[in-house]
Amino acid sequence: MTPLRDVLARRRVLVVGDVMLDRYWFGGVERISPEAPVPVVRVTREEERLGGAANVALNVKALGAQVTLMTVVGSDQAAQRVRSLLAECAVPSLLGEDPQLRTIVKLRVIGRSQQLLRVDFESEPDHEVLAQMVEDFGRELARHDAVLFSDYGKGGLAHLPRMIEAARAAGKPVLVDPKGREYGRYAGATLITPNRAELAHVVGPWSDESQLRASASALRERYRFETLLLTRSEEGMTLFDAQGVAHEPARTREVFDVTGAGDTVIATMAALMASGMTARQAMPLANRAGGIVVGKFGTATVSFEELYG
Repeated sequence: MTPLRDVLARRRVLVVGDVMLDRYWFGGVERISPEAPVPVVRVTREEERLGGAANVALNVKALGAQVTLMTVVGSDQAAQRVRSLLAECAVPSLLGEDPQLRTIVKLRVIGRSQQLLRVDFESEPDHEVLAQMVEDFGRELARHDAVLFSDYGKGGLAHLPRMIEAARAAGKPVLVDPKGREYGRYAGATLITPNRAELAHVVGPWSDESQLRASASALRERYRFETLLLTRSEEGMTLFDAQGVAHEPARTREVFDVTGAGDTVIATMAALMASGMTARQAMPLANRAGGIVVGKFGTATVSFEELYG
């Protein structure tokens, strides 16, 4: 049997979604501002990382699979930095450019190893640019073994239903990290990965596991999702499919930062499913990957060696 590492190296995942630049300002806190009751942070170090769909793509690559990122950015300084970081990380990308778009930036101010403030800069892309990306998507589809849509609700997936339909017609597994209440736009996806808050926002709160099972199964059947994978933080993750329910308890050793944990989980699922695993086979490994990445600071990745170490 061919080792998984070799299989992964030959598989390609197409990641489509909202990309962002994560900025971190680190410093010390020694006093409270005389202007307002807030800490004064003396910034001593700055760092920039790829976030959103770009972090998902990095996670796919870190596991050893090939990846292509498709997204829309502006023509600003943040977009230039995203392009340079993608080049540094050797992540192939198709970047639509909208001069009117403000590339998404999330600025986090860190003092004494604690996040004190987050400031978001963003706007929605032009639909003409997005329409052009649908054509690019069609051309890329044949070259990839799985498609992953990373939806952060920033407007970059306005034509998602058409893309899902095309991918399913081509026989490709389609994985979606959802956002918002309208799950109809994800109809027909192979796998969808809401967290507890996101699922409750759509189906309402549940009082016990039987009610959760009924709600998740009804949602899955209504929108023709083959599999619904619920990520539950310290409660692990639960998978709902035609066979029933499977659960994995949390494997977290120490939670340092949950930023980007969902990115790692769905990236792991996509890479493994592109390699021929079923969602049920991939779930324990995705759960392990999620447990590893929350022990790291900020948006981070999990390597093949860490996953199987």
